[in-house]
Amino acid sequence: MSNSCEVNNKPKSVKEFFKSKMFWKTFIGMTIGAVGGGLYYYYVGCKSGSCGITSSPIGGIIMGSAIGFFATNSSCGCKL
Repeated sequence: MSNSCEVNNKPKSVKEFFKSKMFWKTFIGMTIGAVGGGLYYYYVGCKSGSCGITSSPIGGIIMGSAIGFFATNSSCGCKL
C-alpha cells in the first residue's frame, strides 16, 4: 500500500517558518476554532456552571482552538 503523504522540507529559520504554508494553515485553523468555541459558549454554553468546558468562555475558546489545531495539523503534510 502506498503512502499518499508528500514529504515537505521543514523551514530552516524562524522567518521562513512564519512565512510557510504549514504555519498559516495551522494558525487559521486555530483562530477559526477559537472563534467557534467562543460562539458555542455564547449561544449554547452551560450557564449553570456544572459543565467543565462550556461553563466559561476561556474553556470554550481553548477547546475550539485545540480542535482547530488537530483538524489542520498533520505530521506528514498530507493535503486535506
